Amino acid sequence: MTKTKLAPIVLAVAALMAGCSSSPKTTSLLEQARDDYTVAQGNPNVATYAPLEMRQATEAMAQANVEANERGSDDKINNLAYLAKQKIALTQEVTKRKMAEAEIAAAGKERDQMRLDSRTNEANAAKLSAERATLAAQQAQSNAAQSQLAAQQAQLDAANAQRQTQEAQARAAQLEAQLADLAAKKTARGIVITLGDVLFGTDLSRLTADGMRSAQKLADVLQQNPQRKVLIEGFADSTGAADYNQGLSERRAGAVRTALLEMGVARERIDMRGYGESFPVAGNDSAAGRQLNRRVEIILSDDSGKVIAR
Repeated sequence: MTKTKLAPIVLAVAALMAGCSSSPKTTSLLEQARDDYTVAQGNPNVATYAPLEMRQATEAMAQANVEANERGSDDKINNLAYLAKQKIALTQEVTKRKMAEAEIAAAGKERDQMRLDSRTNEANAAKLSAERATLAAQQAQSNAAQSQLAAQQAQLDAANAQRQTQEAQARAAQLEAQLADLAAKKTARGIVITLGDVLFGTDLSRLTADGMRSAQKLADVLQQNPQRKVLIEGFADSTGAADYNQGLSERRAGAVRTALLEMGVARERIDMRGYGESFPVAGNDSAAGRQLNRRVEIILSDDSGKVIAR
């Protein structure tokens, strides 16, 4: 029986226990029954597991309270209180038993669920093991394929490296042949082409016809090797004022640059410096030595366009 159905009876018991204007009789047994009833009433499990027994205990308790309010005999009050006390004890006992049965049933369900979970876990573990084996086989196949690709790539890289080496050797041989007419020399700074004093007008910065032909040969080399750049360096001997010699070295280097520009070489591929009397290649105490010092040196860059500066 639900708490809703018990409510009127409980209220009646409470009213009877509260008494009327005159003091009701009571006995120690009735007081014990009332205490037991209060404990049972406060047990939340009673309404779930022993509602019928609690209803009967409530009715018995109500009868005992009525007799006490009407100031019946002690024997009758005690008999009714004893009966209520027994019904209350039965209510508590039924509640305990049914709670134990519920716990046993719940434990059985829990065991069944644990068995089911265990079997599910075993099945999942077997599935996972199979999936791992499949992945391992696939990974092995992938590794084998990657190894094969790596071997093929290594062969391609080796072939490309050989081809690049051959192309570099061919370019070097071609460049050497192209520079043969310019009497180019290999130095620590790279390939150097020297335009001597005879290729310029006497004490002038203008190129002679032979000088222009040399410049044209150099322009042809640069056109056929677009990855290379040049650094043009002008020099003078020590005769005359140093400022004048500095200016002459710069003007002669500039004349070569202008000639290359006019022959189609891009401006960003050409750099120039004038060093005046610095860096002589011969003594200035003889005419032959001074003539060697009056020169323009053209340093050809490497394939990356790098020129080593002084």
